[in-house]
Amino acid sequence: MPLKMKHLMEQTGESKSTILFYVKEGLLPEPEKPKPNLHLYDESCINIIKFIKYLQNQFSYSIAQIKGVFNENKFTFEDDFSMMLRSLELMGGNPNATWYKDEDFLELGELTQKELDTYLAKGWLSKQEKGFSSQELKLVELFKRAKELNLNEKLFDTYVESAKKIAEIEYRLGAEMLESDKSLNNEHYELLFDTILTLKPYIFNMHTMKEHQKQMELKNERVI
Repeated sequence: MPLKMKHLMEQTGESKSTILFYVKEGLLPEPEKPKPNLHLYDESCINIIKFIKYLQNQFSYSIAQIKGVFNENKFTFEDDFSMMLRSLELMGGNPNATWYKDEDFLELGELTQKELDTYLAKGWLSKQEKGFSSQELKLVELFKRAKELNLNEKLFDTYVESAKKIAEIEYRLGAEMLESDKSLNNEHYELLFDTILTLKPYIFNMHTMKEHQKQMELKNERVI
């Protein structure tokens, strides 16, 4: 349903001048103008503005960077889950990362095709639409160091297994929440995004730290 400016402002908490600025910068579609003094905005503008604010508040993205994100990624702002998927793909990498084609990645990583296929099959690496990034290149270096120092690769496999289980639960519970009340989907979307990108790494890192502290204390007790 098309929205008048005042309704768009109410739904997003943004000012008229900011919304007009987004339109001018090409971040929002031009409104329909059935009458000279009546401008109607597509309902998808709500999600677009929410996403712009999220990138600004959580990642300090400039308008120029956000325009680059919109130009390089195909978002479907009418669909919350499609938007979340594309957003997570974006956040999964560094916005300033360098991207490589397969042959360049193999050469720079000093990998054989068999080694790369193994990493992909195990889920240790993932190939994105633009290919492999400098982030994956750093991970390849980590895998090589782990092999040289005889780190048990079961650790990496456990990360993958745990991630898959958590992702299944995240999707199922997120879908249930989004279906429960369509009128609150914007709030639901923000909550899911914050949970996945903020709460999840916090919990994992905190419990890792606590376990290491506990093991160090036990070791010190045995020494005493």
